[in-house]
Amino acid sequence: MRKTILLPAVLALGLVGCADMNSTQQRTLTGGAAGAAGGAIIGAIAGNAGLGALIGGAAGAGGGYLFDQSKQSQQRAYEQGYQQGRYSRR
Repeated sequence: MRKTILLPAVLALGLVGCADMNSTQQRTLTGGAAGAAGGAIIGAIAGNAGLGALIGGAAGAGGGYLFDQSKQSQQRAYEQGYQQGRYSRR
C-alpha cells in the first residue's frame, strides 16, 4: 500500500521541482537524466550499473549543456538577422 502512494508522490515532487528552471537548466538536467539512464543500462550489462550511471549522467549533462548553447546561438543569430531585415527596409 505504501509503495502505491509513495511512487506518485515522488514523481509529482520531481515534476514540480523542475517548473521554475530556465532552458539551460532544463536541457542540462534532461541530458543528465537520459545519460544516467543509458549509462546504468550499459553499466549493468558490463557489471557496474552505478559507475555507468555516473559516467553517463556526466556525459549527458555536458551534452545537454552544449546543445543548449547551440540553440541559444541559433536564436541570437535569428534575432540579429531579423532586426537587420527590419532596419534595412526603412
